[in-house]
Parts: sequence; structure tokens; C-alpha cells
Amino acid sequence: MGKPTGFLDYNRKNNLGTGPLERIENYNEFHTPMDESHRCRQAARCMDCGVPFCQNGKPIMGMVSGCPLNNLIPEWNDLLFNKQYDGAAHRLLFTNNFPEFTSRVCPALCEAACTCGLNGDPVTVKENENFIIEYAFSSGMMKPNPPQVRTDKKIAVIGSGPSGLACAAQLNMRGHNVTVYEKDDRIGGLLMYGIPNMKLEKNIIYRRVNLMKEEGITFITNANVGKDIKPARLLKEYDAIVLCCGAGNPRDIKAEGRDAEGIYFAVDFLKATTKSLLDSNLQDGKYISAKGKNVVIIGGGDTGNDCVGTSIRQGCKSVVQLEMMPKLPDERSENNPWPEWPKVCKVDYGQEEAIAKFGSDPRVYQTTVKEFVKDEKGSLKGVTTVKLEFVYDEKSGRNIMKQIEGSEKFIEAELVLIAAGFLGPKQYISEAFGVETNQRSNIATREGHYSTNVDKVFTAGDMHRGQSLVVWAIREGRDAAYEVDKYLMGYTGL
Repeated sequence: MGKPTGFLDYNRKNNLGTGPLERIENYNEFHTPMDESHRCRQAARCMDCGVPFCQNGKPIMGMVSGCPLNNLIPEWNDLLFNKQYDGAAHRLLFTNNFPEFTSRVCPALCEAACTCGLNGDPVTVKENENFIIEYAFSSGMMKPNPPQVRTDKKIAVIGSGPSGLACAAQLNMRGHNVTVYEKDDRIGGLLMYGIPNMKLEKNIIYRRVNLMKEEGITFITNANVGKDIKPARLLKEYDAIVLCCGAGNPRDIKAEGRDAEGIYFAVDFLKATTKSLLDSNLQDGKYISAKGKNVVIIGGGDTGNDCVGTSIRQGCKSVVQLEMMPKLPDERSENNPWPEWPKVCKVDYGQEEAIAKFGSDPRVYQTTVKEFVKDEKGSLKGVTTVKLEFVYDEKSGRNIMKQIEGSEKFIEAELVLIAAGFLGPKQYISEAFGVETNQRSNIATREGHYSTNVDKVFTAGDMHRGQSLVVWAIREGRDAAYEVDKYLMGYTGL
């Protein structure tokens, strides 16, 4: 423990960010790292707890608190405070293949479980992590490290999102010959096209992928396995296949007028914007534009927030975000004590920008769409919303949502974005490989395992556990690699 009184001597300070009205003029990342001395002080706040809940990553009252990767947080915070940056990076990379991703997009489950947060502000774990990995890249420490010995085993990883990349990295490290297939034109999956540029600039992904290529991993893009590439060919050519295709089947909103022109899934909206931005800096016009439009976003989660921020950058006229659930309290309630995940209302970057631009939080709670209203040409001109309330249902023994009669309201909108979550992976993939699925349409395995009912075929990530976080996808990819390696070699060193 570098400084036993650090948590008493220093207050939490976050990286400064560009102001909302300034940053909406572009799609760049907007947080500015603090200087070295101040960052080391933030690391000094780590208490080196006897029981470090931050790295535990276990469910508490149904929600995970702490890092699912079991990152050795007190260790690298201590090394960071003592300016032993190479050692800090080594310990960080020991458990996390891609800290440059998690330190940008993870909601920081570690900080929610930090002991400092019991009676004050938690340690800036996420920003400390970002400092360490960016130092490792800028200092030249992150050099290609291909395996010294190769096995004769060939593995195909289908999907290049965080689970696929983590699985490929681990198996390559063991000396296996790994090929990653990606259906899109760029590597990264969710990281590339599901997360907007202002949260994760794509040069960060290119930097890591280039490193993985130099370490011997082969990447094939525009390869839609299950459609353009037959599974039978892959099963014959490879010793093992790992399906890491994500949960790409969006949940729809079934309401009258759903066929109106101007209604899109959030994933299509975000992907089209990012692709056009990367291809032509939005000059090709091949994206769904919110410019000059009243926008309604259905869904109050991270994807909905990303749609808010993207719509504002495109120049929308107004934006409303509908949330079916009630507003969470601003501070922890008594029945939500530390170290449980804090069920509190947060104002994310998109909402912050909407407040600065339009003067109010865009979120409307306990509300859903009752009807999509069309004009005479079939184009969307607005939505009729209705308020919701929770009512106890004696048959199921649960509270269910019920519409409140007479609470209907018309909201003008020329663009609606559905960000209501996902229902699992695209079914053509599981059908093509003949793998079994569970009642949630995810690929089925034994609990705690990653092998499917088809010999040689494994799975990981969102198509295995359902829609989740990048940090969970990395953990799944690492664990699947462990099981694949053991299957191929009879033992594993991972």
C-alpha cells in the first residue's frame, strides 16, 4: 500500500471533459487525461482493503458488484502511485486483454464496489486503468509478442467483438493458429459499430487489431458465416470453432402504425452513422439523418443515450427519450446499501448534452408508445404515448406494467429510434451450425461451460449469456478459450 492515508489526504477528482455545447460539434472523444502527478495521487486513494470488493465481481442481491475480470486493482493502483508504470501495465494486462476498451466504455462495476464509496467517493479505478494502458502504448511497451512455438491446431472464431477478440488473443498466446471471421467490413463488432465514436474512437480498435495481426492472428472481413460461408466447410477445415456473434436481434415495439416511414432500430442508426463517418466523414449521405427532425427514442439505457448524443450531433430539432421504468433515486436508498450495485439515476453524456442544448433532461419516465402516427403519405409525424403504472398481479405474484387510461399524449416526431434492447443472436447462425438454443434464444451450454451440443463448436459473449457489458464479453471470451484449449490439448496453461 503506497500511501496508507491517501484516501484521507486526497479527494476524488475526475478527468476534465469538453463542455457539452462544444463537444457536440464533432464526434471525438471528449475527456482530457489529467497529468501524471495528479493521476498518481488518485491512485494513492486506493485503501488496499483486506477484502477488495472492487475485484470480486460476484452477484449481490441479483446484480454484479465488482470487476467480472477480477482485475488486480489494488496491486496496479499501488504500482501506479509509486510510478512503476511498466509493472502496473503488466498486472493490468494479466487479467484484461483490452484495458483500452473497458477504461472507456465500462460502467465501472469496480468503482461501485470500492470501499472508499461506503462513506465517500470511490477511487477513480476506470481512469487509472486508462492512464496505465495508454502509457503502455505511448511508451512502446505494447510490442507484438507472438508465441515462440506453434501447435498444429486451427481455430475459427466467428465474430470480432470483444468476446471474439479476447478468445482469439488467448488461443493465439497458447500457440494455436487462429482465424477470426467478421461479417462487416471492419473488425470490432459491437466496439466498431455499436459504440459511437465519441465514446470509443476507432483508431483505438485499429491499434489493437494491428498488434494482434503482428502476433499472428488472421482476420477475414465481409465473411458472413452461415450465409456466405457454409459451416460444413469450417467444421472440416478447423479443429475448433467458437461462435462469438453477439446478440444482434433487436426487440421491436408492437404498436399501431409501426409500418410508418421514419422508424428505425437504434443499432441500424448508430451503425450507419459510424460507417459513414469512417468512410467519408458523413459526406456520402449514407446514414439515417436526424438533422432538423424531432426525434423520439424508445429506451432509457446506454444505447438510448448514445442515440441522444448522436442525434444532437447530427443537428436534430428536438429529442425525447422514453423510459418505461420509474426514475431511480438520485442517491442510494436504504434498501440498496454498499457494496450492492447502486440503483441511482445518472445523467450520462447524451442527456447532459440535451440539457445544455434544449434546456431539459430528454427522459420521460413510465411512458411507452401506444401508436405511431402517420401522415397521408405514410410518413411518421408523431407518436401517441401513454403513461404506465405498476400493478400487483395475483396470478403471477409480481408487479406488472399497466397503461393508465386517459394519460395519452401526442409528441411530434419525424424520426423514431427503437433502443429497447435485444432478444438474442440472429437465428440463422445457430440454425446453420445446428446448435441448440435456450428459452431466451441464446446458444445453450451446460452452466459454467462453453461447449455446445455440436462437437468442436463452442460459444461465448452475448450470444451465450445475452445482451451484456464489454467487460463480461471479454471474460466470456477468455473462459471459452480456456475450455477450447483444454479440449484440443487435454490440459491448459491459460
